[in-house]
Amino acid sequence: MKKSFLKFVVIFCCLIFSKYSYAQEKIAFIDLNFIFNNSSAGKELNKKIENKTKKLNSEFKEIKEKIDNEKQNLSKQKNVLSKEEFNKKLIQLENDIKNHNLSISKKQDDLAQYKSKAKAEFSNQLKIVLAEYSQKNSIDMIFRKENVLIGKNSLDVTNGILDLFNKSVKKISVQ
Repeated sequence: MKKSFLKFVVIFCCLIFSKYSYAQEKIAFIDLNFIFNNSSAGKELNKKIENKTKKLNSEFKEIKEKIDNEKQNLSKQKNVLSKEEFNKKLIQLENDIKNHNLSISKKQDDLAQYKSKAKAEFSNQLKIVLAEYSQKNSIDMIFRKENVLIGKNSLDVTNGILDLFNKSVKKISVQ
């Protein structure tokens, strides 16, 4: 009798305290991609990344056309040039191709680093805004919308965060 009564008391207390603890927590979720794509600072970063990507693609296209022209010219001269001279030019062309590939690879790595730094700086600025927002609104936890399987629309605070972010962060500079 004592054991069953004790179990009942323990279970009853757990239920009461668990309901009480859940009732006190306030949670929300945000769509980070929406904020990145629609905030003024995020749009500016996206534009810079897009311009750098276009510039790199343009350079790559120019180099490819230049190399293709050199290949065609060399193949046209194959019968005119001596075998040794042709081989020298062929080796020079192959070296040029390797150098251009290294250059483009380095520029692609630089672009990837820039994107990474831009997103990291954006995240740092957003964390500051999120901390401020959660403190003002007594929110205990803010989740990413991508990580929420289902939730009430009233828990989505993306627009409020976006407004506060636009007011707080005008520009994000990336080195």
